[in-house]
Parts: sequence; C-alpha cells; structure tokens
Amino acid sequence: MKKNIAIIGGSSDIAISTINQISNEKYEFYALIRDQDKSPELSDLGVHVTIGDATSEEDIKNFISSVKDLGEIYAVLHCVGSFAVRPPHAMNKEAFETVINTNLTSAFLTLSISGKAMLGQGHGRMVFMSSVAGSLGLVNHEAISAAKGGIEAMVRSAAATYANRGIRVNAVAPGLTDTKIASPIMSNETASQAASQKIPIKRVGEKEEIASVIKWLLVEAPDNFTGQIMHTDGGMSKVLV
Repeated sequence: MKKNIAIIGGSSDIAISTINQISNEKYEFYALIRDQDKSPELSDLGVHVTIGDATSEEDIKNFISSVKDLGEIYAVLHCVGSFAVRPPHAMNKEAFETVINTNLTSAFLTLSISGKAMLGQGHGRMVFMSSVAGSLGLVNHEAISAAKGGIEAMVRSAAATYANRGIRVNAVAPGLTDTKIASPIMSNETASQAASQKIPIKRVGEKEEIASVIKWLLVEAPDNFTGQIMHTDGGMSKVLV
C-alpha cells in the first residue's frame, strides 16, 4: 500500500521538484494549492489536487481531513513562502502582517492540524520551509526574518513536544534559490551576481538541490532525526570566506 504525503503549497517550484524526486510507486501525493493554473501540471505527475488557501484554517483542516480519510498520513510538507525585501521604515503594518500570515501563521496551522491527525496514528513526519534569513542578519529582510526565525523556533519546540509520540519535525533553510519566487533578483543580472558574491560557493542554489534535502527528510531520514534546521544555503549561514 502506498504511503500518503500531504503538501501545503504544492504548486511551488521546490514542491514540484520534490514530488519529481520521490517515487510515486511507493507514495501517494496530495497537494493544497492556490494557483489553479498549476493543477494540470500536478495532475500529470499523479498528484491529487485541492484548491485552497494555505493561510485558511478551514481550508487546511478540510484538506488534511480528506487525506486522513483515505488512510494514514505518512508525512506533511509545508512549502509556503513569500518574497519581501524592504526596510522596516518602508513597510506598513499590513504588509508585515501579510508576510507573517503567509509564512509563520500558515506553518503553525499546518503543524497544529497535521499534528492532531498524526497523534492518533502514532507516527508522522513534518517538514517546514525556513530561509537563510531565519538565522542570519540580512539587509532589508526584517519581516521575512521574523517569520522564518519563528518557524525555526516553532520546529524545535514541536520536535520536543512530539518526540515521544512518534512525530518528527524538521525544517529546510535555503539561501537564494533559482525559483519563480526569487525572480525579482534572478531576473536582474547585476542583482543576481551581487547576491552570488555573498555566498561562499559563489552561486545561487538550484531547486533540485533543495528538493533533494526535503526528500531525505520526508522519506529517508532515520527516526532519531528531529528538531533540525537543514541549511541549504551554500555555506552562507555558517561559513565566512
């Protein structure tokens, strides 16, 4: 019998790359997406698509419940993010709250709802998306740093909360990656080159590299691996060159 993997934010470049790397002979994929235009692409990959909002408690509840009705949930991936590079004095409260809601609140709702579903089955894996900005001070990243830093703290705490209940909780923290969400930088050659120079390996990440780490956490990591933040940022958060 195939194992069920639920993805919140399943239409992102990294989520699609992750699906492509995991064998659909062993796993059944279910994705909650907002971008209906991505539905045919995901369906072609054998993914069961639900249209909904990753910031809506009701939509996440209905989605996780529908997957749970079909069998145990082996793993959940929260692959939601936003691009917000703006200094605090140029960002109003509404814009800040949008960043927090899209990233952190959505992640908490996924943790809460998925955690409840997994408690009854006695096991499960959850993977969340952070960012290099969650642990490294970057210019004009205050809002996204607050959101992603919150996710990292939440992951560590949740890993402790559910450690003896068979649920493993981890996060992946990419640096600048060549995806659509980073297009404001990647589409500008000058900005892209400047950003690359800040990375020890002198290049941006590829979505396939990030997806390979997510794949490992979802389906390959040992049972004793939990509460960890996997930095896939070319050494940016840990190495000084």
